[in-house]
Amino acid sequence: FFTAIAITEQPVSVSVPVGYSFTLRCRARGRTSLQYQWFCQYRSDCCLIPGATNQDLPIIAEQTQLYTCRVNDLHKNAVFSNWVKVEVHQCVARGLPPHLWQGEPVIVLNPSEQRVEVGQPLQLQCAAMGVPAPHYQWYHNGNLLEQQKRKKLWIMHTKVSDSGTYLCCASNSHGEHWTNAVDVHVGEQSQPTSLCCTLPVLFLLVFVLATGKIALLVGNNRYQHHPNLMAPVRDVFELSRLLEHLGFQVVSLLD
Repeated sequence: FFTAIAITEQPVSVSVPVGYSFTLRCRARGRTSLQYQWFCQYRSDCCLIPGATNQDLPIIAEQTQLYTCRVNDLHKNAVFSNWVKVEVHQCVARGLPPHLWQGEPVIVLNPSEQRVEVGQPLQLQCAAMGVPAPHYQWYHNGNLLEQQKRKKLWIMHTKVSDSGTYLCCASNSHGEHWTNAVDVHVGEQSQPTSLCCTLPVLFLLVFVLATGKIALLVGNNRYQHHPNLMAPVRDVFELSRLLEHLGFQVVSLLD
């Protein structure tokens, strides 16, 4: 037993430059002769494409849209193909890629270096052309990120461990291509004077004795439940010089 109509070849999504010519294909089998009708959707508007009644739909890419094909038989049975996305890159010059392009992935947007504070969101973005449209896979320090399979990598609340090198692989049936590797820095934002940005690092005791002024400085960096801070050693050194200039005898300790 088989259904009255069965799609045997689904159209596939593509990612192409503006002005690029290609064809969407749909094939089906049924008990009677079949009729085809293509539809497109732009934003929230879905409409029938006049005259698009063949198995193949020639397209000149102008804007990103969704497409589907309805197939019906003489008994009023009907099925729809999968919706596919035609992604059009307006930033790529008309006529590119070259004539000999076979649809292999071509990177058109590389991620950029990021600096974020702990707990803030991180977003990296890339994009590639390809026929069929490429799949994406992100990597961090050479390790595959199982959940990051979109053009945009998104981490809602960053940790210090999210620092490192990121890159993305775009692949389809013709091959794969890699983005540039970029560095991401996650941590407290350093300031020209480090005292205000690393207050948790320093513990300061000031003693005023009959014999003179004594300052005890303790710089901590190895916290059990707090990310390592930026510059405790430097902070202790700079504050020591300042206090000595003010006439203090300074005792400095680390960790």
